[in-house]
Amino acid sequence: MMSLRPLGRLASRLQASSVATPLRTSWMTYATVTDDPLSKKVEMTNWEKGHYINYKKMSENLAIVRKRLSRPLTFAEKVLYSHLDDPHGQDIQRGVSYLKLRPDRVACQDATAQMAILQFMSAGMPSVATPTTVHCDHLIEAQIGGNKDLDRAIEINKEVYNFLSTACAKYNIGFWKPGSGIIHQIILENYAFPGALLIGTDSHTPNAGGLGMAAIGVGGADAVDVMAGLPWELKAPKIIGVKLTGELSGWAAPKDIILKVAGILTVKGGTGAIVEYHGPGVNSLSCTGMATICNMGAEIGATTSIFPFNDRMYDYLKATKRQAIGDFSRSYAAELKEDEGSEYDQLIEINLSELEPHINGPFTPDLATPISKFSQAVKDNGWPQELKVGLIGSCTNSSYEDMSRAASIAQDAMDHGVKAKALFTVTPGSEQIRATIERDGQLKTLEDFGGMILANACGPCIGQWDRKDVKKGEANSIISSYNRNFTGRNDANPATHSFVTSPDLVVAMTIAGDLSFNPLTDTLKDKDGNDFKLKAPTGDGLPRNGYDPGNDTYQAPPEERASVEVQVSPTSDRLQVLEPFTPWDGKDLTDLPILIKAKGKTTTDHISMAGPWLKYRGHLDNISNNMLIGAINEANGEANKVQHFKTGEWDAVPATARKYKKDGIKWVVIGDWNYGEGSSREHAALEPRHLGGTAIITRSFARIHETNLKKQGMLPLTFSNPEDYDKIKPDDKVDLLVSDIQPGKPVIMKVHPKDGKAFDVELSQTFNEGQLEWFRNGSALNAMAKASGK
Repeated sequence: MMSLRPLGRLASRLQASSVATPLRTSWMTYATVTDDPLSKKVEMTNWEKGHYINYKKMSENLAIVRKRLSRPLTFAEKVLYSHLDDPHGQDIQRGVSYLKLRPDRVACQDATAQMAILQFMSAGMPSVATPTTVHCDHLIEAQIGGNKDLDRAIEINKEVYNFLSTACAKYNIGFWKPGSGIIHQIILENYAFPGALLIGTDSHTPNAGGLGMAAIGVGGADAVDVMAGLPWELKAPKIIGVKLTGELSGWAAPKDIILKVAGILTVKGGTGAIVEYHGPGVNSLSCTGMATICNMGAEIGATTSIFPFNDRMYDYLKATKRQAIGDFSRSYAAELKEDEGSEYDQLIEINLSELEPHINGPFTPDLATPISKFSQAVKDNGWPQELKVGLIGSCTNSSYEDMSRAASIAQDAMDHGVKAKALFTVTPGSEQIRATIERDGQLKTLEDFGGMILANACGPCIGQWDRKDVKKGEANSIISSYNRNFTGRNDANPATHSFVTSPDLVVAMTIAGDLSFNPLTDTLKDKDGNDFKLKAPTGDGLPRNGYDPGNDTYQAPPEERASVEVQVSPTSDRLQVLEPFTPWDGKDLTDLPILIKAKGKTTTDHISMAGPWLKYRGHLDNISNNMLIGAINEANGEANKVQHFKTGEWDAVPATARKYKKDGIKWVVIGDWNYGEGSSREHAALEPRHLGGTAIITRSFARIHETNLKKQGMLPLTFSNPEDYDKIKPDDKVDLLVSDIQPGKPVIMKVHPKDGKAFDVELSQTFNEGQLEWFRNGSALNAMAKASGK
């Protein structure tokens, strides 16, 4: 832990310097409040007017913070501290303090935007107070191909899209229509800029770290706070440094960096930390390659990941018609990188010149295997060797560079008379990428190779895949350039062995149709039966002829918004106006049954599945029918089968919870390590609250989920001694002694075994005083309404 304390003796050394003062090379060098270039008015984005990049304010905040500190700062710290709501008074201790921050922007994808906007509507404000966008990417199911799938989705989701479109128009929110692309690609292309702070209602929001932005995934309730003009609260992260040296070559790709890091840190190793990449190797990576690395940083639990500003980012800004932002960033460049001598809580060093291509999985994104050892791992573990499907694209790997390199491999194969042996799909990340690779020929190459071109949307990466080639329960292997590969995530088949890797290896494996194939060493047969070896992939990082924007898919808010009506039908099964949760009565919570003691990995996909359930993201009661249906019950080793403590009846988890709720019985859940990892979806917190849950008690939590539970008035508690998890039996009853709950004070849980003597277990909690107000009032939204007098 590193404590940051005021230090008066530094004040005289930290006075603002004039423009004429020569820059120093130590950490004491910083952009100052008198730097004239920082006073320019440069728009954040080409799509809005009047929203300016405020480097001057950021510089002023940093100058204030620097006078209080005695050490150099990491780049991640600079971004956070330059956005402090109160730089004079904010307590700053890494891993301890709760920072109150003022993000520059908010972004929501369509599945989470529904609940976020429904919550914002209840605040009664005429307009968002912070620039906000909504992106339609999650509700489009991959079935038969791009345009037809898109048309089908527009028809099926008409009610939801109409709600989002009119709500965005009403509340001054930019709206990206279905077909525009995946939220993270649109943000990178249009809204990200170096040194900025953005929160987004999707766990892979950190993608924008590839453009030097601290982009952090949050739940919808956090987004609502910022949309309403309130500061956003974040526990001051620790900083993990990843020093890159050397340079990638051959089959090694940017994706291999994060695959390697995931293997080192595991799915929970980044929790409560920002991963900051630095070192000379950074400059050899493209901007979109850096974005890939930051995107998948979500899989190690990191708050976000970030790269320092460099010429690769400037080139990308220029290519995406934002050269003015690039020029402005250069004037603030001293603060868009780490200070010399800055310290990290943990340091990892990777020599890119020695980095092997990696494949991670199955069933977890942190099981990392270098390609040289993968064939043997397939045999040793009995993984299905035949490759059924290869999938490239998604928000992680759908850049022009990714598609160009993939196309070069496909063309090499076709030059030898062979095509994809396994099924092959391609997901362009945005309409701009789709249009550009169509113009430049990569799209045709990938189609000729055997690829099915899917809509510009999330598709199979989030389970929006109507897969037909295998039956549910049939063991099989797929490989993708996606970011997440939990059990059943892509196709709802728990027997599918899903592996993640670079697009390059996906294409190579798809040609062979065999997981044992290593393109670095192995040969293939050409159309005449002769052996040939694939060439290493090649491809431009940026299009030589610029990007083609493609179809216009953006809806700007109208000038006159007062007359716009947002309607939610009371009979709708897709949308439901929210009712406030009941406030806490101030008493201990007693005689609570354990709804389920979840064993092993319990991700947000286990707690609130996506796929076909996405259509109910705007209807809390309907989507609550998927609550915890994927969690494994320790009592019987089965999913979605728990016992009612009174009747002894075994039933589905949601059905049992509804019976408890009907009878006025509150309940708790017992969870294992890193409970709630994965997606940012707040439905995983809303559903237990809606169905009568009062506390989730685990060995540990993933960051976003813990915050989401607090926001909805629930108690996220952890075993002070993680081994106490094993003492709890699924049929125990518990009392939570919370009548005197205070920040930093443990909570005592009295456990009443079905047959045996009661005993006490100490639980830890991370509430601060403001968050306890959420609990006392029943939710953060209730607390906001109370504070505003509504």
